Amino acid sequence: MPFGKDLAPSMLHRHSSHAQAVARITWCIGERALGVITGEVGAGKTVAVRASLARLDHPRHKVIYLANPAVGVAGIHHAIVTSLGGVPRPHKSTLIPQATDLLATENNERGRVPILIIEEAHLLDHEQLEAIRMLTNDEMDSNSPLACLLIGQPTLRHKIKLGVLAALDQRIQVRYNMPSMNGEETASYLVHHLALAGRTDTLFTDDAITLIHDTARGYPRAVNNLAVQALLSAYAEGKPIVDETSARAAVAEVTAE
Repeated sequence: MPFGKDLAPSMLHRHSSHAQAVARITWCIGERALGVITGEVGAGKTVAVRASLARLDHPRHKVIYLANPAVGVAGIHHAIVTSLGGVPRPHKSTLIPQATDLLATENNERGRVPILIIEEAHLLDHEQLEAIRMLTNDEMDSNSPLACLLIGQPTLRHKIKLGVLAALDQRIQVRYNMPSMNGEETASYLVHHLALAGRTDTLFTDDAITLIHDTARGYPRAVNNLAVQALLSAYAEGKPIVDETSARAAVAEVTAE
């Protein structure tokens, strides 16, 4: 099925914003740095993370993935301890040093770089963000025991710029806000995904592609949804190609309240 979410990282379309995000994430992991990757809903942030992780030497890295940050400070440390094979202690006063010790052990004794990835990071509160900053502080601030990636919507960048989080702001080494695809990239994106499904002939008219791009504002997830609906519309009408009429029907279905 074209435009699915289950593509292997090697099969992903490498438009500019995707390539830029992957490069920055890869550097962040290699340097055990703190990075912030932002973008609108459906910009491809998580896809870029997946592509970056696929490049890693996995025996030398340990991924700690937190999909929902609405767990408080203790929840973040609980996830770290659990991912590193520990049994979380019940009280925050002992849980936090336990997480810190396990990160150091993973890095110094096992030779693996812990990678803390927090999705929906724009939902983190100030206390959680400060706790994350403290996790990156090791050996009198001369080293970080982990790489940390905060992945979220653009409001995360604004939140970090608040004066109360100045110490965190200064510690961030990588920042990237993922823009949408331009018109040429959207056309290339559609062709790429259709080719993965075995279709190399023209299946979308130029007018249909333009309408899909404009409606989706070039964001990959929205392009996917509109393309699938347009294909279904054309199929239902017995058309051999997705024209502007089919694309308009897709837009009406996807944007209807």
